[in-house]
Amino acid sequence: MSTTTAGVEPIIAASKLEKFYPQPDGSRIQVISPTDIAIYPGQIIALLGPSGCGKSTMLRMLTGLSPTSGGTVFWHGQPVGDESPNVSIVFQSFALFPWLTVLENVEAPLEARGVPDVERHKRALRIIDSVGLDGFESAYPKELSGGMKQRVGVARALVVEPEVLFMDEPFSALDVLTAETLRGELMELWLGKKIPTRAIFIVTHNIEEAVILADRIIVLGRNPAHIHAEFNVNMAYPRDRKAAHFTELVDLIYKALTQQEHPESALAEQHRAAEAARRKDVVMLPHTRPGGMAGLLEILEDHNGRADLHVLAAELSLEVDALLPTVDTAVLLGLLKLAEGDAILTPEGKAFAQADIQGRKAMFRKAVLANVPLLRQMQQALKSKTNRTLPAEFFQDLLDEHFSEDEARRQLETAIQWGRYAELFVFDAASGKLTLTET
Repeated sequence: MSTTTAGVEPIIAASKLEKFYPQPDGSRIQVISPTDIAIYPGQIIALLGPSGCGKSTMLRMLTGLSPTSGGTVFWHGQPVGDESPNVSIVFQSFALFPWLTVLENVEAPLEARGVPDVERHKRALRIIDSVGLDGFESAYPKELSGGMKQRVGVARALVVEPEVLFMDEPFSALDVLTAETLRGELMELWLGKKIPTRAIFIVTHNIEEAVILADRIIVLGRNPAHIHAEFNVNMAYPRDRKAAHFTELVDLIYKALTQQEHPESALAEQHRAAEAARRKDVVMLPHTRPGGMAGLLEILEDHNGRADLHVLAAELSLEVDALLPTVDTAVLLGLLKLAEGDAILTPEGKAFAQADIQGRKAMFRKAVLANVPLLRQMQQALKSKTNRTLPAEFFQDLLDEHFSEDEARRQLETAIQWGRYAELFVFDAASGKLTLTET
């Protein structure tokens, strides 16, 4: 498939697409900053980014499944109105009807569109055969393995003959071998033109998966989401993981995901800086445990204080989505810095890696009070009380002003974990109360 788009009309194009949630005080939580994105015929597009950066939200807005807060989505040059674009979605969670057979699950979208019985049956059987489920038409989802369930999901999406097939982390819930098999089968359908689909848009956090499948790879930045980098993949199929070009591209994408600044995102960076000032320097905490960060620093110490993140992730059998939050935590606390995709221990990080348990706790306490406004605020609020105790809900209400309800809850859970490890306070889960640790 070609990556050339000059003079080609996009199937779907979004202009200044954004998502935000208005707050009672007139402010808003910006999830996706105004973004332009286009889907061209003959291409597989992969959308990469860390967990929680807005990838799935972007997909849902492009398909019309979720309303936009601003901007316009165009379908063949015309604004999308009441009529939905001819698209289908394959979800990570399979999303099958457990009371329906494989055949009935695949027929369901055709029945919803009013397709006559005979035609509906023929089309469903044909696509079931093409995805390798022939013989399982009468089986129920509970009888199927994870890989077979996802085949049903793919068949159900393809049976309506979508012009654009959207896939939201379709292989992430599967084991490695099954995921690899399904990727190969998807490419066989695509390259063999066995499906009428003209473009595929896949959300993933797996860099190698993106390079294996995609003609274009878009990397999202976060807080709020924005296009941080974009890569054209000019490699013939099937792609060899051991090829020099393959590994070089994977490394470049890793660097884009970990690079703190990017020339193309200067305006977005200014916007985020202004937003942070307006929020009184609210810092979003990566959702990691201190023990995991300590393990990473120990490993880097064994690598003489510096390691290529791509190589390190491969050594640890981790994907970028699992490693980056831990890296972000160490960077936030001043224990690590990033340069050209390499993780480098700072002097403080080296001292942390070499310290005993109590020494690490003391260093962690100092680092979070210096770099995490929320934990400073929690400590000061607890100090202001005569009994040094406050309900956790008090801090939940403060976080609700800056984050969505779900993210505010997760931020508080992370802050409590960090605060307990640093021995700033104790937390009684039964009463839901925090009590200051006297020093």
